[in-house]
Amino acid sequence: MDSLRRRNRRLVLQLVLGGTFMFGFGFALVPLYDVFCRITGLNGKITNTGPVAIEVADTSRDVRVQFIGVNNEGMPWEFRPLQHTVSVNPGEMRQMAFYARNPTGRRMVAQAVPSVTPSEAAQYLHKVSCFCFDQQPLEADEGLEMPLLFVIDKKLPADINTITLSYTLFDITPTLSTGQVKIDDTQRSTL
Repeated sequence: MDSLRRRNRRLVLQLVLGGTFMFGFGFALVPLYDVFCRITGLNGKITNTGPVAIEVADTSRDVRVQFIGVNNEGMPWEFRPLQHTVSVNPGEMRQMAFYARNPTGRRMVAQAVPSVTPSEAAQYLHKVSCFCFDQQPLEADEGLEMPLLFVIDKKLPADINTITLSYTLFDITPTLSTGQVKIDDTQRSTL
């Protein structure tokens, strides 16, 4: 009987330790995944943002950049790139824009989340200015042209000829209180 109790205690201890370990691992999974994506470039995490030193463009090479705009589930906005494809020389500063329109009868706030494919190209795509840096508030039936200014690094590997920059638009209205929304009218051009 004593050996049975000892085995039961050991089993209970193993189950408690195993459950604690699984909980801790699940809790740490998101930050670990972000670090892993940043190191490997997996999932097209873009870390190159902000000012870039202007260089002479490499006119001997063209890179095709494709743009995709999709809405997250339940996001009713119209959201699309104004150009679906552009040809860019590495080192060349390029501007393009996305269009968003809120067709609902209420004010909403959106946030765009970017992703780059192939993931190896993410470290060579430098976003100088992007609508994804800020929240995008739109009144009912308001439309907005949202600019994107980017440069592709001249160090982009020669085997990468096409880059796809995809944005997913999320409705973040429910997560914000009225005073939290920042509006920078210098970056907005209402249509």
